[in-house]
Amino acid sequence: MLVSSLLVLVLLPPSETKASGGDGPSLRLDALSHPELTPVRRKLIDELVTLAGDVPAGLIALGLSERQRGELDRNAALWTAPTLPALHRYTGVLYAALDAGSLRPAQRARLTVASALFGLLAADDPIPAYRVSAACALPGVGPLRSVWRPVLTPLLAGIAGLVVDLRSGGYGALGPLPGAVTVQVLSDDGRGRRRPASHHNKSHKGRLARLLASAPRAVSDADGVARIARFGGLEAHRTGEHTLDLIIPV
Repeated sequence: MLVSSLLVLVLLPPSETKASGGDGPSLRLDALSHPELTPVRRKLIDELVTLAGDVPAGLIALGLSERQRGELDRNAALWTAPTLPALHRYTGVLYAALDAGSLRPAQRARLTVASALFGLLAADDPIPAYRVSAACALPGVGPLRSVWRPVLTPLLAGIAGLVVDLRSGGYGALGPLPGAVTVQVLSDDGRGRRRPASHHNKSHKGRLARLLASAPRAVSDADGVARIARFGGLEAHRTGEHTLDLIIPV
């Protein structure tokens, strides 16, 4: 069982964009959290390195255009490239709103990243830049959902305590966690109509993740998550036992 002594564990999606370079040593799987995931991690890394040597097949498998073939170079160097802590490797709107660099170590420890390549990553796990998404099917291993679900599902089920799952649908499918609090971001047009937000979805989830990571008091349910969100200036409503809406007003 994965026992958590944290106030709350926030499960983040990765970002498609990733910072280049790094100042850490090359990848060592034994330096990552959740060592039980090492066999799958090794298999997927080796597959991506091999696939990078076949540009046409690599572009197709990863859903990339010819202009993105540089992403294959990143994959080719997975074993030798420098590393960065996970929360500094991932970039984009959610991670900009999270501003992980200003969080204390104990606060970062409340954040876990779901990765199509590494499964689960602690905030400070050192990783290289890479390119593969949850929707991919790799020639040598098949759909990543089929690879990860048998190992991630029981691992996630063993977490003791509240989990707030901010993953997108594709990453959630790699390892479902039915008892987690999930969050939907909706835009309000001012006339009572609410629709799933696109532009502000990631920024609001990043803001919520930051609020939860820095919360001084424990929460145990969706009501507690909503209180923290509202205290931080977000409009939040519990809509079910494990569901929460964040509302973006006009």
